[in-house]
This record gives sequence, C-alpha cells and structure tokens, in this order.
Amino acid sequence: MLDAKLKTQLEAYLQNLKTPVELVAYLDGQDKSRELESLMNEISALSALVSVVQGEDAAARRPAMGVRSVAKGTEMRFAGVPLGHEFTSLVLAVLHSGGHPMKVDKDLIEQVRNLDGEYRFETYISLSCQTCPEVVQALNMMAAINPQISNEMIDGSLFQQEVDDRKVMAVPTVFMNGQQFSQGRIGLADILKKIDKNAGARSLKKLDDKDVFDMLIVGGGPAGAAAAIYAARKGIRTGVLADKFGGQLLDTVSIENFISVTETEGPKLVANLEAHVGAYDVDIMRGHKASGLTVADDGSIEISVEGGAVLRSRSVLLATGARWREMNVPGEQEYRGKGVAYCPHCDGPLFKGKSVAVIGGGNSGIEAAIDLAGITAHVTVLEFDSKLRADDVLQRKARSMKNIDIITSAQTTEVLGDGQRVTGLQYTDRNTGDVKSVSLAGIFVQIGLVPNTEFLKGTVALTPRGEIEINARGETSIPGVFAAGDVTTAPFNQIVVAVGSGATAALGAFDYLIRQVVDEPVAPVKAEQEQAA
Repeated sequence: MLDAKLKTQLEAYLQNLKTPVELVAYLDGQDKSRELESLMNEISALSALVSVVQGEDAAARRPAMGVRSVAKGTEMRFAGVPLGHEFTSLVLAVLHSGGHPMKVDKDLIEQVRNLDGEYRFETYISLSCQTCPEVVQALNMMAAINPQISNEMIDGSLFQQEVDDRKVMAVPTVFMNGQQFSQGRIGLADILKKIDKNAGARSLKKLDDKDVFDMLIVGGGPAGAAAAIYAARKGIRTGVLADKFGGQLLDTVSIENFISVTETEGPKLVANLEAHVGAYDVDIMRGHKASGLTVADDGSIEISVEGGAVLRSRSVLLATGARWREMNVPGEQEYRGKGVAYCPHCDGPLFKGKSVAVIGGGNSGIEAAIDLAGITAHVTVLEFDSKLRADDVLQRKARSMKNIDIITSAQTTEVLGDGQRVTGLQYTDRNTGDVKSVSLAGIFVQIGLVPNTEFLKGTVALTPRGEIEINARGETSIPGVFAAGDVTTAPFNQIVVAVGSGATAALGAFDYLIRQVVDEPVAPVKAEQEQAA
C-alpha cells in the first residue's frame, strides 16, 4: 500500500521511537479490513519497536486500528483506513505513543495531563477533508498524554449507517462521552477551553499581563505570517494574535501558483509558514479573536480581545482575512452543519449517493459541482446571474457531466428541512417570478468572501463592502494602524498577493515606528568612548 519513497520516509521517522508501540487490529472479513491489515504489517516491518497484535474488544468498530503505548497504556483508534490526509495523523499517533516529543506548548501539555475524569472522544471525518487532521491530531495528542482520554477517528464514508443514525452531516464532527462536542475546525487550546472551565480565564490573564508590543499583528494567514517575519527581522517586539494560524489556506486543497513551489496543499503551506514564523522571536497568541481597536491617550493602540483582555502596541497590523459569504436566507443558520455546508472537499463524502445543490456559478462553485458529481447522485447548480461566471474550461466540463444540472437567474430564497436535516431549497426564477423548489440532502454555498472587519466598524475607514481602505504602504485612516491581505482594498485575493502585502505593510509600520519621537535618551555613545579611552 505504501510506495518505496513513503516507506523510506516513514522508516526514518520511526527511528525517533523511544518505547514500544502496538498496532491493535480490530478486523472482519471486509476488503477494507484486508487493506488495513496490510497497512499495519507494512508499518510494523519498518521498526523493531512496532508490532501488530489482535484486539480483544468485542464492541470495537471494524475495521479499525488501535495505536497503543506499551509504556503508558494509552490507546487511540482509527476506524477505517487512515490514508489520504489522515496518514499524517496515523504517523504522529505512532510517534507520540512511542515517546517522541510533541510540538505543543508545555503549558498545554501540563493542562491536559492534569485533567480529571474520563473523556471518550469520537471524531467523524472524511479522508478528503483537510480540516479534519488538525482536530484528530489534537485529540490524539490528548489521548497520548492522559490515559483517561481516548479518541477514535471514524471515516464517515465507511460507516455510513452510523453517520446517518447520529445525524452527522459535516466533518469534522466530534462526540465526547456520547454527546456532540464540536463541529468544524477546533484546536487543542479551544478543546481545553471547553472542558477545562478555568482555561479561558487563565489564557486571558496571560494576555493582559503582556508588555507593550512594538508591532502587533492581528491575524495568522499568509499576510499575517509575512508581516510577522518582516517585523521580527527588524529586531522589534512582535506579536501575532490569531484565532487559528493559516486562515483560508487551511481550507485550500491544491495550490499551484505560489511562486517557487510547483504544487502543494493548503495545510502543508500553513505548516511551512508557521515554522518560518516560529524560527523568529515572535509571540504567537492562538485561540483568541480581536473584538475592538482603540487609540490610547499616549498614542499606543489597544486591541481588545474577546473575553475581556487587552493587548497594547506601538503599531498594529490588521490581517484578519475573509470568510465564506453566506446566503442570508431563512433556514441557512438553522441547518448549518445539518446539510448546509461551505467546504465540498470536506463534507462531500457524507452525501455519497444523494442529491445536493451548489449555490454559485463562479470558479469555486463550478469546481465544487464537478467534484461533487463524482461522489453524489446528482448536483444542481443555482446561479443568481443570467450566466455562469466560471472559466470556460470549467463550464464545458460541468455541462459534459450527466448528473449536473445548471439553473441560471435563480435566487435562492429559503433552505427547507424537517427540523433535523436539510430536505431541499426554494428559489425564485428571476425571469418569470415563479417560486420553485428542489428536493435534496445538502447545499454547498460558494458565493465568494466577506472581510472579517465587524470589530472595526466605527474605527478605521471601511468600504461599503467592509474592506479596510489602505494606501500603497498599507496605511489605514488611523496613524500607526496598518492592514494587509484579503481584508483590505487590495484588488486581487491571491496567496502570493497577501504575502507581498503583508511584507509591504510590515515595512510601512516599521518606517512609521522609527519616525516617532523617542522619549528615552539616546545611548551616550560619546561618553562611553571617552571612558574607554
């Protein structure tokens, strides 16, 4: 199952094991069980510290693989064959179970270790989901640290009946002790906030106690990462406040236009960006969102944080990016995660053999329709305009597929459901005014982006679309406040453009800082020279 190159890489990784690891087989007669058994045997053949044993849990899902630490007795499971995006999760599970150090803040590790009580997590994923591994890996690390915590990754496409019974209609969906715990991206810090009631207060107290920054960057996407690197290289005190590191990149499947990188995936590029930022003295404050911006009497800029903390800085660089635009019709919020979705790559496999709709006829919408057509029974594309806006090559591909219907001049007016899940939608034919309905199981919204600037209203100047107005140097309407990336009036939303604008704004902010009046006296170089003489 693993090619020669991957085996060589994996064998090198497994040399980092310090204690024995058991791969526990929970198998049956399915073809997937044979695949999983083959994968387990291939991995165990690469290290003397890895062995395959038969599982004795009669109630275990099958096929499934347990990863058990012989030294600590911890175990995490993978129900299904963890390839695709989840292969990295499997490799990390083996390494962490075998004593290889985790790249996690020591305070978070200690917090997990001290959790009291039993926490049994079940994480439903799809192997095509790029968001899912982040959640699986966070929960697996918790399981590797604390024996009272367990996690099982469950491939929803392989356990379809279970997915239907538990009404899982978006991934990743996490259950804790039998009850739904979370849906969508969630990191280790946020998981701990939900189960450790004092974690949020402790984290906010740490923010409040921080000294004044020279440059505080709000946002951890490509623009924020570039700005952080450029600021740190100037030797100034630099901080990054981010709900999550990576921004929209975490949901980007294939990247083929980032200069010098022929092809990569969003999460891989995020990991490289984060590692690059981490190579410098940058204070990264994850798991927090900005809630306001004010200018203090002394000219410093204060960023309020959700929950009550305040960070202070001599300059601020806003790089909060954008998010998927919503339809804003009745039923959308009620059925979000219950059939209304925004990531076809993540949630598409949950709708295997069912009918779905894609809202939007631009490139992202038509690409989504083409991808979904290979999984679902039927795809209906609804476009508000009288014609599609996607590239011609995408339109030709979509129209050639027999299970895609395209409806233009269609204004979606309502999401329909039975109280638990989506059952269809209503739309108005803009040519005739007729109201029509479509029966379906899922709706994928692909109608563009909206900037994350709600917390800035009434402070910096914004366009009617909510974008931050900037000049060529990244300056906003407030002295000392700069902005970069998709949140601004920059004309093109591209990764390479965001990186460049982040660097430009950081240089502009540094230039602003060195031109400010310095209260402290300049070091008495002349006197020191006289003393030396």
